[in-house]
Amino acid sequence: MSQPRAENGMRLQRSSRDTSTLIPRLTAWLATQLPVDAEPSVALRAGIDSNGMSAETLVLSATWTEAGAPQVADLIARMVPAPGDFPILADYNLPDQFDAMRIVAESSSVPVPRARFIEPTGEVLGTPFLLMDRVDGLVPPDVMPYTFGDNWLFDASPEEQNRLQHSTIEALAALHAIPDAPTTFAFLEPRQPGSSPLERTLNRARAWYEFAARDSGPSPLVERILVWLTANLPETSAGETVLSWGDARIGNCMYRDFIPVAVLDWELATIGPRELDVAWLVFAHRVFQTIANTFGRPGMPDFLRMADVKATYAECAGVQIGDLTWYTLYAALNYCVVFMRAGGRQVHFGEMARPDDIEVLFHHKSLVEELLAEIGA
Repeated sequence: MSQPRAENGMRLQRSSRDTSTLIPRLTAWLATQLPVDAEPSVALRAGIDSNGMSAETLVLSATWTEAGAPQVADLIARMVPAPGDFPILADYNLPDQFDAMRIVAESSSVPVPRARFIEPTGEVLGTPFLLMDRVDGLVPPDVMPYTFGDNWLFDASPEEQNRLQHSTIEALAALHAIPDAPTTFAFLEPRQPGSSPLERTLNRARAWYEFAARDSGPSPLVERILVWLTANLPETSAGETVLSWGDARIGNCMYRDFIPVAVLDWELATIGPRELDVAWLVFAHRVFQTIANTFGRPGMPDFLRMADVKATYAECAGVQIGDLTWYTLYAALNYCVVFMRAGGRQVHFGEMARPDDIEVLFHHKSLVEELLAEIGA
């Protein structure tokens, strides 16, 4: 399976699996999901190695016979990481992700890949997996970050970059417009305690940090954020609760002509205020902008600016977004945990030595400290 390269050229390992052993088992299982005598054939085309760290992802081609006619499909397999491979998340609920994608496709104009099949038990490949249609498009790269230059988004014209920004926010507004989200997506609400969906979502993030800290050790910076978030939890009403994508960033979209053709990665989906996604979209870019500046690169300072995003969202959704301070710090908290687990995975696979201070892995640490200083936390 192909892996992304780190800054020193080393590939970042995500799995210890031998993908060649998966295909025969996957093919046999697919035969049980298709009509009798379908006789499916599955071939591994590639692993996706430029974006995403949470799940193992394979690119497949499949053929079978249905009603006497040959069928051909390009598929993506998303597999829950094996427990021994240092998973990024504490919990992977693949059926919830599958159902969220299916309902979004049925209930909105938001482009999501067709979710075809799910194996939730782990008995076939060792962990649960789903199969969805492969969509052709471009993804802003994570490795190296698109803000570093020499990629299709960085090299695009200002008009094209603005089209991508506007169309992404438009898709986010359409996602939030799905009616009756608290009921339709009740299965996404975190199971942690709390008096509101937002408090339960915060407590899910807290539990994720505690999961990460058991291996990597505690982070004083994260604990400062948690103290402030807990003390300043916004009051929300049921009418403000929408479907929250949970990881709203352009690196989780595929684009064609600078317009989203697939909204991906639903592991952190929940229900809550629309500010969760809007703040995350802005903060995710600020993380990459901070990394670019750290390496002496100009980055893309005029892209996904908060004021612009809020104005465009109000135009698309017809709803004014409130103050995003709390939600920005919430995004910062989650990014800290991602860096804790991603760095821990490199230690696990022998790609780096265990650091004495886990916070040296926080590529956005200067940004987070700046945000905390602004609020006196």
